[in-house]
Amino acid sequence: MGQTFSEKVLGRKAGHAVRAGEVITASPDFYLSHDNSSAIIGEFKKLGLVKVKAPRKIVIILDHIVPAADEKYAQNHKTIREFVKGQDIPNFFDIQHGVCHQVLSENGFALPGRLIMGSDSHTTTYGAFGAFSTGIGRTEMASIWATDEIWLRVPETLRIEFRGAFPLGVFAKDAILRIIGDHGADRANYEAIEFAGPSTPSFSLASRMVLCNMAAEMGAKNGYFLPDELTLDWAKANSRGGFEPVFSDTDAVYEAVLPCDLSSLEPMIACPHTVDNVKPVREVEGKLFHQALLGTCTNGRLEDLEVAARILQGRSVHPSIRLLVLPASRAVYLEAMKAGFLEILSEAGGVILNPGCGPCLGAHQGLLAPGEVVVGTSNRNFKGRMGGRDSEIYLASPATVAASALEGRITDPRKYL
Repeated sequence: MGQTFSEKVLGRKAGHAVRAGEVITASPDFYLSHDNSSAIIGEFKKLGLVKVKAPRKIVIILDHIVPAADEKYAQNHKTIREFVKGQDIPNFFDIQHGVCHQVLSENGFALPGRLIMGSDSHTTTYGAFGAFSTGIGRTEMASIWATDEIWLRVPETLRIEFRGAFPLGVFAKDAILRIIGDHGADRANYEAIEFAGPSTPSFSLASRMVLCNMAAEMGAKNGYFLPDELTLDWAKANSRGGFEPVFSDTDAVYEAVLPCDLSSLEPMIACPHTVDNVKPVREVEGKLFHQALLGTCTNGRLEDLEVAARILQGRSVHPSIRLLVLPASRAVYLEAMKAGFLEILSEAGGVILNPGCGPCLGAHQGLLAPGEVVVGTSNRNFKGRMGGRDSEIYLASPATVAASALEGRITDPRKYL
């Protein structure tokens, strides 16, 4: 009986063959934290320790409230900078770099076969590069800083098989929203999700990041694509150290196999207040809203800004709409600027914000007032996520967000493509 990707990665780390359901102790390749590093530092100090065990494995990226929005956040950032210096942590990225998941990936930490922990639930994103990556709590992260070890339960695996091709105006975000809507936000609780099938080679790395990022919204422990030529070419060009690709065996055992025919998809939207309250855009078309959000760790990459720019070029955002644009990283920002996408979005009336998490987590930059409605490309829409608890959040693709911003009401983007 063959093994899944997750069984192989965790078995290699445990030093022996493992099966789903077993609990193992492992030493991760890297561990990520962001602005919450300040709280982790507090937990670390409670352990009575002076030095972290493996400083070169720690990656800290300031992205959630950058620049600092008030004195409290400024002090947190100061605490982190002093800790980084005192612990000789080489992998520190200050406020100018962008969203942690994009920055970590761009800098060659996320590679095939690696085991990555992160004190952020969307650490699952790195599965796009063939890594086993998962989110953990702050106390767990402090313990890893101290010991360079963590225990993990080997997850069962849910396989999603893609067939067909995306119709015009349909994107990876629509696919994952449809899957979550069909199967529920708890369908993959503590399971791995393997995105597979004959259509997977057609997914760009950016699109794979969308799916793996939102695997967390199905409750998944990790989500991943098995490495292919696209992955390996990227990894060879960008790797920070060596890597060893891992593949599921052809006779691996899966908890279930769910088919997804891409050719049957249409633009989808997650309606308030749960990510699995998903409907076709056509069913809510005409809904008035106030703010459009383009960006975040889910859809703030170059291809996302490009499709929005295609729709908005030569046009203007509806006067009742505030369009916020957040490139996922400084690298994406520069690429989009050189390509003219940011110019187009700004001329259309968009407000270009610095790379970061911004309004997505509801801490600063464009928070919603009570009763306001946002249509955005982020990954969560529960009450209070972006400000007022009486506000409403709709989740959609960059194309749907751009088209809706033009008309001032939720709009099917296919008419503009």
